[in-house]
Amino acid sequence: MAWMSIGMNSSRARAGEHWRAGIAGALLLAAAIPAMATAAPEVTAAQIIQKNAVARGGIEAWRKVQTMVWLGHIVSDHAALPSMPFVMEQKRPNKTHFEIHVMNQTTERLFDGAQGWKVHADQGNRPAVEPFSIQELRFAQSALGIDGPLMAAAAKGYAVTLVGVDQIEGHKTYRLDIRLPSGETDHVWVDATTFLEVRYDRPSDGVLGAARSVSVVYGDYRSYEGLQLPSVIETGVGPGSTPDRMMIERVVLNPPLDDDRFSHPGQSRRYRPGQLGGATASKTR
Repeated sequence: MAWMSIGMNSSRARAGEHWRAGIAGALLLAAAIPAMATAAPEVTAAQIIQKNAVARGGIEAWRKVQTMVWLGHIVSDHAALPSMPFVMEQKRPNKTHFEIHVMNQTTERLFDGAQGWKVHADQGNRPAVEPFSIQELRFAQSALGIDGPLMAAAAKGYAVTLVGVDQIEGHKTYRLDIRLPSGETDHVWVDATTFLEVRYDRPSDGVLGAARSVSVVYGDYRSYEGLQLPSVIETGVGPGSTPDRMMIERVVLNPPLDDDRFSHPGQSRRYRPGQLGGATASKTR
């Protein structure tokens, strides 16, 4: 899945390319959640990865997912409106198309796996297209795609290390470091009871190029055709801040998405979200 949440400005939107993120874009801010190490783990990283795959619906079921669409709304105290509808499209291996609708205007972020573009209305209310910045492009290119960080980690060349056991909001979690082939090191926290991801951190360049960490918290998991997905993704969490929330209301698995949906905006075709079907969710957590 897109291990991402998508932002409404350049500093937040980069996380949209991930489970997503949100992935391609959803409101990511530098954040740190207090998480105190409590004890040595009693399981191995390999066992956690295997249990996580089972908890999320099984690796074979996830491999059958070639495309995915999320529909919902974003709740934010930092935006022009408190609630904004969005559509997030994802296609293997790492393509994303994010749309957010505010006051009769649509803002888009597209990534075709190599290049990315931002679309917004100019002063004449006409669509203006800008390429991703170097920092945004680097962030999108290293995103983890539909599966997320742990599914088939070894096959992707990820080195996963179990660091310790932490407490996050009263829940016991396993903290793992993930070394990507690019050299980037990410961090994921897995609930010790459900074995579902509850938090994901990865480095990002700030607006002025300074390194920082972006953090995403996942909650309220629901089942879509047997696959577990969070229905709430929080970003900007931290002391003294009000988190932004991506509320996922519908998930569509394997809809037909042409590659031009993720290409330069002048070439992409449009459809109305209502034309899509949608998997029915059942609450699991």
